[in-house]
Amino acid sequence: MTLKLHCFGESGNAYKAALALELSGLDWEPVFVDFFNGAARTPEFRALNLMGEVPVLVNGRSTLTQSGVIQLYVTEQTGKFGGTTPDEVREVLRWMFWDNHKLSALAGNTRFLMNFLPEDKRPPEVIAFQQGRLKASYAVLDAHLKGRDWIVGDGPTHADLCCCGYLYYPEPFGFDRADWPAIDAWLDRIAALPGWQHPYDLMMPARPENRRDGQRVETRLQDPKG
Repeated sequence: MTLKLHCFGESGNAYKAALALELSGLDWEPVFVDFFNGAARTPEFRALNLMGEVPVLVNGRSTLTQSGVIQLYVTEQTGKFGGTTPDEVREVLRWMFWDNHKLSALAGNTRFLMNFLPEDKRPPEVIAFQQGRLKASYAVLDAHLKGRDWIVGDGPTHADLCCCGYLYYPEPFGFDRADWPAIDAWLDRIAALPGWQHPYDLMMPARPENRRDGQRVETRLQDPKG
């Protein structure tokens, strides 16, 4: 059975789930959600996920929402990315929770304010405040990665797949890889993993200017039931 991930390319949280699925080797396919035209707010999508958010994973028997839950499902199915000892499992979860509060939430919101709102509605004071908080988070991650290849243990885990979720996107939000050499090298290591793809290659972008050559929106991808 092919797993169906409801997603769109600009969503860093969807990218975390899509990347985990792709690197795990599970049989899955993306189901495009036309987010910027309101697809996630329709009654049909709300029936799939009351929260009106992506990602949503449908496996034929159940529906899973929230990227972290989907990532843990990948581990349940494959044994991958969850840590190899009880201490590592807890450490992976610690970094996933940290990312959700201190990194991805701020990065996603700041990127949205700076790139996807009309210019006259972008609040400079809020953006500057959030960029300051993000700088502190980058410093934590960069310091942790000095002298190690992965956030937890000797190989990639969901800690890595969470914390990288927004850091490959080209839109500016105050993150420059050159400023953080340990993060920069770590992102290169993740990108060298077999099966790795950029978010705009792994999922259909909702904004036409972000689509790669040959990408097109198929009508069948509009059905939230997959």
